[in-house]
Amino acid sequence: MTTTDASTWQRLLRRAVLIEREEIQPALAAFTFVFIAMAAYYLMRPLRDAMASDWSNAEIAALWNMQLVLSGVSVAVYGYLCARLRFARLVPGVYLFFAMSFAAFYAGAGIAANHVLIDKAFYLWVSLFSLFHVSVFWSLMGEVFTKSQSQRLFAFLAGGSSAGAALGPLFAGLFVGRIGVDNLLLIAALMLFAGMPLVLYLQRLAPTGKRADDISIVGKPDDVIGGSPLAGFSLFLRNPFLLGIGAFILLLTAINGLFYLQQTEVLRVFPLETRAAILGYIAAAVNVLTPLLGVFATGRLVRWLGVSAALALMPLLVAVGLILLALVPAAGILMVMQTLRQAGNYGITRPAREMLFTHVDRQTRFKAKPVADVVIYRGGDVVTISILALMTDALGMGFAAMAGVGAVVALIWAGIGVKLGRMFDRSS
Repeated sequence: MTTTDASTWQRLLRRAVLIEREEIQPALAAFTFVFIAMAAYYLMRPLRDAMASDWSNAEIAALWNMQLVLSGVSVAVYGYLCARLRFARLVPGVYLFFAMSFAAFYAGAGIAANHVLIDKAFYLWVSLFSLFHVSVFWSLMGEVFTKSQSQRLFAFLAGGSSAGAALGPLFAGLFVGRIGVDNLLLIAALMLFAGMPLVLYLQRLAPTGKRADDISIVGKPDDVIGGSPLAGFSLFLRNPFLLGIGAFILLLTAINGLFYLQQTEVLRVFPLETRAAILGYIAAAVNVLTPLLGVFATGRLVRWLGVSAALALMPLLVAVGLILLALVPAAGILMVMQTLRQAGNYGITRPAREMLFTHVDRQTRFKAKPVADVVIYRGGDVVTISILALMTDALGMGFAAMAGVGAVVALIWAGIGVKLGRMFDRSS
């Protein structure tokens, strides 16, 4: 590429993303890594979700309870590592560990005598990875970028996440029938290994625009975060701002669970490979829309209307959609809502939520943030499936009635988003 071509490309990028010249290199490195990591996860997600249709709602509920326990233990172990490891080794170690674990699942799938047990273990482990690796990535981004930079750049990074999430399920949908589901695990593991140089680069990167001596916010690569392994839980419970984020995530999971169980019911009539392919194509469609929102819309929305608007927009749209579903409970409308809801959550709500962690100290970012992202999220799953089971099995409520209740939940969710955005705007 010539110098003129590079300059033209950079000008187009800066115009589209509102990015400054000195931010291009770190932003592209982060974009590329999260693209790889999310593509690896989304290779495996259609398989995980397709497995669920082979199990009863009671079995799914039991797995979600196990996920909550696994999440709590994992966050505690991660807190212990935060307190002991040098910061420079922390994030690379997380991704290396998960890459090795998926390679182990690939090896185990070929020799396992009981595939039901290994399938359920895989379901649990991929579900943990889905939250944990994203939480760690955004924690690292809070080290690299400032509060003001996050409002311009995090939506662009979310676009990288969604672009990877589009490629992964598309590949799975096209090739799972040819190469088999086990080989998807090996490919995902190799992709995570391939992304390690970018993780190391980002880990060494001097925080862009932050004072090097502002240890309370960013620290140094050779520092140990320190503190108690359970400090993240105590920090979370003592901080009203973090509790508000937890409530926001809890209501998000309630809406997710409502849609997830209905989707599972719709897909029960199909065989495993067909379910995986259908879910792969749906996820690909979602993640084609998401980068468009992330690159062209979210940064400008935050700039013009603030973080409060970005946090409240999708909850309000979901409330409207659920009211429509309550009036016309059709499967086609449900799938359209799934597409629009997920695209909005990934392209608008998620980057806006991650902006909230750019002006907290490192211990809060790396210890308390996973409590919200992993434990509260999984706790929301458990509460949601229990309540939904009560509504459908015990009370005999149909989806139209549940959609009406969900609309009320979505409105409360929007109100919490507005409050969090205002608290963030007031922070120094």
